[in-house]
Amino acid sequence: MARGLDQPGGKLPLFDADGQAYAPALIRACIRKGWATPWFANPMKPDWLVCRLTEAGRAVARGGPEKGPAGR
Repeated sequence: MARGLDQPGGKLPLFDADGQAYAPALIRACIRKGWATPWFANPMKPDWLVCRLTEAGRAVARGGPEKGPAGR
């Protein structure tokens, strides 16, 4: 998630530094925790989860306290 801090709009990278795709289950877990939100559908790659960090996700990525969407 920390790599999303430097991306335009807080976009979560789809691939790691070695070019390997992140597991969709990992991205979905971030969405469930309220750390990421779906951003847009990619018409060329409809199976890709294009997401961006939420404010809670930015806080966690910066090493802050783990909080859900309601600040809990």
